[in-house]
Amino acid sequence: MAGGNFIPAGGGGDNPDEYPGKLTVYVAMTCIMAAMGGLIFGYDIGISGGVTSMDPFLKRFFMPVYQKEALNTSTNQYCKFDSQLLTLFTSSLYVAALFASIVASHVSKKRGRRVTMALGGLFFLIGAVLNAAAIHISMLILGRILLGIGVGFANQSVPIYLSEVAPYKYRGTFNVLFQMAITIGILIANLVNFGTSKISGGWGWRVSLGGAAVPALVILVSSMFLSDSPSSLIDRGKKEEAEQLLKKIRGVDNVNAEFNDLVMASEASKKVERPWNNLLFVRKYRPQLVLSILIPSLQQLTGINVVMFYAPVLFQTLGFKSNASLMSAAITGGVNVGATFISVFCTDKFGRRILFFWGGIFMCIFQTAVAALIGAKFGTTGTATDLPLWFAALVVVCICVFVANFAYSWGPLGWLVPSEISPLEVRSAAQCVTVSMNMFFTFGVAQIFLKMLCGMKFGLFIFFGAFVLIMTVFVYLYVPETKNIPIEEMSQVWREHWYWKKFVADDDAESKPQGKPAKEIV
Repeated sequence: MAGGNFIPAGGGGDNPDEYPGKLTVYVAMTCIMAAMGGLIFGYDIGISGGVTSMDPFLKRFFMPVYQKEALNTSTNQYCKFDSQLLTLFTSSLYVAALFASIVASHVSKKRGRRVTMALGGLFFLIGAVLNAAAIHISMLILGRILLGIGVGFANQSVPIYLSEVAPYKYRGTFNVLFQMAITIGILIANLVNFGTSKISGGWGWRVSLGGAAVPALVILVSSMFLSDSPSSLIDRGKKEEAEQLLKKIRGVDNVNAEFNDLVMASEASKKVERPWNNLLFVRKYRPQLVLSILIPSLQQLTGINVVMFYAPVLFQTLGFKSNASLMSAAITGGVNVGATFISVFCTDKFGRRILFFWGGIFMCIFQTAVAALIGAKFGTTGTATDLPLWFAALVVVCICVFVANFAYSWGPLGWLVPSEISPLEVRSAAQCVTVSMNMFFTFGVAQIFLKMLCGMKFGLFIFFGAFVLIMTVFVYLYVPETKNIPIEEMSQVWREHWYWKKFVADDDAESKPQGKPAKEIV
């Protein structure tokens, strides 16, 4: 079976042949600046649900929804916000991000990670301005598409950049900063929504949507001060620049071992003429392909974006007044940020698998609790004669505990693990698959959630809870431990895993560039 004590056959021990180097101030600042790319994704997740709960916004662009939500008291509580046009406003961004990530994978490969980040910030900035100035639904949707292109470029480049630049012992910590930035963006958006909802004159939603320009400028400006990653520089023929940069970010002159590994990995990658064909059809890349598909897909099927996208709408559906629903969403966002710190400090210390597993267990428990509470109070009619304070508080607490367990497990690790498992020759393609699957399922969940809530009622939370259980079993059986493994030595994980080793050819070690024997994990 698959490593019952969370130290699987796929690895988990310390690598005896460590690269020299230390954690430098330069690399820390570089990773922090790059991780700010997560702000744009987080801000959008938080802002969209808030503005769709604001009456002036609904009156201007979605009058049928406003009439059903505010004026027609006969409408089932679960179905008040059921509108495909309204969900298109939210989900159109993720369709754009899906296709943009494919383009971004080529840009990242040919032009580097830094340029890809900068383009992400630029597209997001233009989209934010267009949304803030929207006078027609078409402007709103076009703005969302541009925002989506920005998200696709940022999500394609930032996790890979962090995995390539960070020292391998701290790779988990620094990569989790991307998710930390996402959670901070969500919290900021929730607080902005709470403040702008109080603006008299009904134009607060413009401030909320236009506020996306701030995180866009953050990543755009930050990218101008970043160096590219050594792997990307070597891959584009800039070996001398890459060696000098590696000395700078490692804080030592003796970087020969790591530099030679990077050069050999680049040479091997250039022999692969069609990385997409290799990733999709070559047997030895099957582990990377499967995990690049399933981890981001299952991440979205936790139901987390139901909570983060539609938190204000969800709380309003449960009987909270508009301001109370926005405040509850802000509380949820605060919990999200706080719990992500657990992952920052624990990912490299305890490993990825144990956080994945226990996060999944508690998410399943508390999502079931939310379903039970809503079902007991609202039944299938969606009608509750009164909503006592203790009940409202208990629902918020259960949702917060669910969010907290996502925030230290499937939230950050859903981006970290796919970004660190692939060899250089298929890394951009694999990251494109990760981003595309994430955006596809984000789009799908966003587009059908309100329809599903109307049809499945409280059973929707049981539906997502079942997926949480499935993915927890998946982690236990098929996700190997990757902590303390240099990114260019990750092939060891697959050769020693109980299941994936059958897909890695026996002569895989011999196919590596000559001059350095394969390392073993003790």
